[in-house]
Amino acid sequence: MTEFDGVVPALNEALNKRGYTELTPVQTAVIAEELKESDLLVSAQTGSGKTVAFGLNLAPTLLEGAEKFEYSPVPLALVVAPTRELAMQVKAELEWLYAKTSALVATCVGGMDMRNERRALQRGAHIVVGTPGRLRDHIERGSLDTTGFKAVVLDEADEMLDLGFREDLEYILGASPKDRRTLMFSATVPASIGKLAKRYQHDAVRVTTTSDKEQHGDIEYRALTIAPNDRENAIVNILRFYEPQNALVFCGTRMMVNHMTSRFTNRGISVVALSGELNQSQRTHALQAMRDGRAQVCIATDVAARGIDLPNLELVIHADLPKNKESLLHRSGRTGRAGRKGICALMVPHNARRRTERLLQFANVKAHWGKPPSMDEILAKDRDRIHESEMLSEPLTEDEQAFAAELVARHGAEQTAAAFLRLYRAGRSAPEELLDAGPPERENQERNVRDDFKDSVWFRLSVGREQNAEPRWLLPMLCRGGNLTKGDIGAIRIQATEAFVELRADCVDRFVEAIGAEGMVEETTLATRADGPPKGDRGAPRGRTPREDKRPDRKPRAPSTRSKRYEKFDGKDKGPSKPKEERAQRQERPSFRDKNRKAGNDQKKAFEREQRWDRKDPKARNPVKRSWTTTHGKPITESADEIYARRNTKPVPHKDDQRDEAELARAADKKKKKKKVNKNKGKKRLKVAGGRSPGEKFGHKTPRAAGDGFGARKRRPPPTDADK
Repeated sequence: MTEFDGVVPALNEALNKRGYTELTPVQTAVIAEELKESDLLVSAQTGSGKTVAFGLNLAPTLLEGAEKFEYSPVPLALVVAPTRELAMQVKAELEWLYAKTSALVATCVGGMDMRNERRALQRGAHIVVGTPGRLRDHIERGSLDTTGFKAVVLDEADEMLDLGFREDLEYILGASPKDRRTLMFSATVPASIGKLAKRYQHDAVRVTTTSDKEQHGDIEYRALTIAPNDRENAIVNILRFYEPQNALVFCGTRMMVNHMTSRFTNRGISVVALSGELNQSQRTHALQAMRDGRAQVCIATDVAARGIDLPNLELVIHADLPKNKESLLHRSGRTGRAGRKGICALMVPHNARRRTERLLQFANVKAHWGKPPSMDEILAKDRDRIHESEMLSEPLTEDEQAFAAELVARHGAEQTAAAFLRLYRAGRSAPEELLDAGPPERENQERNVRDDFKDSVWFRLSVGREQNAEPRWLLPMLCRGGNLTKGDIGAIRIQATEAFVELRADCVDRFVEAIGAEGMVEETTLATRADGPPKGDRGAPRGRTPREDKRPDRKPRAPSTRSKRYEKFDGKDKGPSKPKEERAQRQERPSFRDKNRKAGNDQKKAFEREQRWDRKDPKARNPVKRSWTTTHGKPITESADEIYARRNTKPVPHKDDQRDEAELARAADKKKKKKKVNKNKGKKRLKVAGGRSPGEKFGHKTPRAAGDGFGARKRRPPPTDADK
């Protein structure tokens, strides 16, 4: 039995029962005597045993010298994890570690029945493990009492901040007692973690077990260059070449997870999916299938697979490249855990190589660059496995020896060996033939851009402006589906129903091979070779300067007729207008913002006096006014004839000028006869009484009796002495 210094006896016994012979560096660092009552900020590599580490550190604080826990009405410690799977995993680790102390561990995670969690908290739990959102719900509802917390642990704190749990974490830490211990564990410690530690920790001790410049020694990184449209075939070949017991494939989106799951299932690979759209039961069954060996490959997103610990995980494949170094380290850390070796493969499209190199440099990771295994390499690996198989080296039993002799005698040794080879390959997916990884490296990078497009080839695409075709999505589509780079594509000309693309001559064969005999770049886009650029193409070719404008000088336009409106007003009734001279005179006038504002203001007032017209004069007309009618609808003949009349136009005579006096007199008499006479004109209006009797139609009122003494609109006279 191994004795671990600084470990509680009950936990020491659990470690020996689990098979621990020595502790990891992070576990040894946190059980130091000077750190048992301090706040900690711990950064360590993935798979280094951080869960057991904070379990060992919390034991003296929670037990307070006792050997076992007694009943406690409120929880004593809280562990916050970013995902449900990690929370369930932490619970399982703490249960075997605290098994001898009679500790009760409860979980509060999303996707589970909240009533069962509330009952477990009411029965009494010493340690609570949960996700930020569900823990906040329990605190707000009053089902989780935070007054008894002696310690709060944030596991994978950087990931919780990246997922947007900052508000929930601040609420949980704010609701906890101020004299608690706060422990933060993470693989990386960015600036956001440092700010959170300064705010909610008291004199925290920073614990680091490895240098940031050192690479994880148990993980072998491989960067494999592939064609953008050949990613799935490359992943199949990698799985066939290594044949891991468990493999984890990371994708960027849920849609990509579903797509690759269906494709791998059709190829006969035992695969399960793990994404945020699954409920807790489905996620638990998927992970259990990986642990039991019923599934070989798990396709997951970053968030869903955060913190997963699969004991037999030997291979991690990045189908979509990580976005930052933290994501790369956490993804890769699913393998190579607890001293086991693992392989991390990055699928690098040839047009994303520079970005991948910068990512590896920022993460201080050295990767071996190469290509995915080819079909011949996979078949050679299968032969080596057969030769090294234990089935060929183990001695035969009596039954096996008798049946083997019968098979050889009946079918021959060669036919028997061929049948064994067929049975071996029957349960495995056939390797795929991969495309070329990409264009060769160019030695001369500084040559002219147009030198590559002297013998260019044009292709016609089956999409145009009617299909909303734009270069911003045609370019990545061609790179992705045609195995091209951005430098291989020249001019793009989009027409109504089709588009034309110019390709470099040395990449045409690679493009034709990628689109196949049918010419399908994508599901709805067809590419065919064209005889040349589209007819009527006037666009300047790529790399050339735009052509000079060789059009002849335009003739000067005639002066605007608007200048004639000012002729009468300015006293220039004769002679053509001179707009250019007027503009020149205005430019010579000093600006109103000159230093000598007084002189400018004087000239401005004089200019206004010249242009101003007398508004009080009833005969004065505004020459700029465009309206042809007054408020009464009558034409303004004077201003219209004099100001708005065109040149060399004869005045049109009025229709009344063409008729004689006799005809005008007859028209006037006829108009008088048609005039209606108001018979009631001048008569006194009849007064009616207010209201109407029942049955009387509305609008027909009868006058009151004459003896009433007052009408409908007269007030009642005041009472006299006789009336009183």
